[in-house]
Amino acid sequence: MQAIEIAEFGDPEVLQPVERKTPRPGPGEVLIRVRAAGINRPDLLQRKGLYAAPPGASDIPGLEVAGIIEKLGAGVSGLETGNAVCALVAGGGYAEYCVAPQETVLPKPEPLSFEAAAGLPETYFTVWSNVFDRARFEPGETLLVHGGSSGIGSTAILLVKAMGGRVIVTAGTPEKCAFCLELGADAAINYKDQDFVAETLAHTEGKGADVVLDMVAGPYIERDIACLAEDGRLVIIAFLGGARAELNLGPVMIKRLTITGSTLRARPNAFKGQIAGRLKKHIWPLLAAGRCRPPVDSVFGLAEAAKAHARMEQGDHMGKIILKV
Repeated sequence: MQAIEIAEFGDPEVLQPVERKTPRPGPGEVLIRVRAAGINRPDLLQRKGLYAAPPGASDIPGLEVAGIIEKLGAGVSGLETGNAVCALVAGGGYAEYCVAPQETVLPKPEPLSFEAAAGLPETYFTVWSNVFDRARFEPGETLLVHGGSSGIGSTAILLVKAMGGRVIVTAGTPEKCAFCLELGADAAINYKDQDFVAETLAHTEGKGADVVLDMVAGPYIERDIACLAEDGRLVIIAFLGGARAELNLGPVMIKRLTITGSTLRARPNAFKGQIAGRLKKHIWPLLAAGRCRPPVDSVFGLAEAAKAHARMEQGDHMGKIILKV
């Protein structure tokens, strides 16, 4: 099969097409004939040597795929060959075939193309797990999410609005702010020329956001805390701005705040399967009805993986970047 491997750690050009043996599904796994794969920021970190694949995972990058089930491993139930699906995987997505654990396989929503469906798993699993499970977001509450036009940000807008919440986003250009508002965000703050703390408080009548979803960390942490309402929750899922922060713990105590964080890739399949079950119950019916569709920024051929990574690194994308296989 054709696949994309990381020839050496470095710039996008190190992603090279190669021929690999088609993997075989083990017990509890399925082999998917990949039609499309999503690009995610962890892929870029893996390419740079900053985010190794978990033990036992494929060295081929790619954390989400959509396609057709070709083979079933021993003990698989509830899935059949020929099923159109999308799946969260720990690696191996940039290839013509990919093995996925049955727990993280979900049916492809009928209205969606394979390209759109490939943009679901990584961000939908991540947002649901962190916003609704860890942060206990409730209908009527307000979420502040940084990077509103990114894959995570756009997913947060769609899911929180679908579940009856309000969303405030930060973004870096007027075009990205407009994109977020079109998706359904209640307010969009251009962080380059606006103070997102002051704007968040203004948009919440001084109360603050109930939950902040942060991918920046570093210098944002103390400002995130200033944005939070009493009993607010800060969830950190990446640290593009740095893994260290200095903060005043006084507001944490006075406002009774919760600060938490998580990663998803190395978590057990059983844990990911629980998230899949909640997505299937709460979000998949909305997708089937034509709601919560993930916005696709651009589609590249599999052999153009380097161009897709360059597109993400430029920071101009709005929505998901997809490889068509």
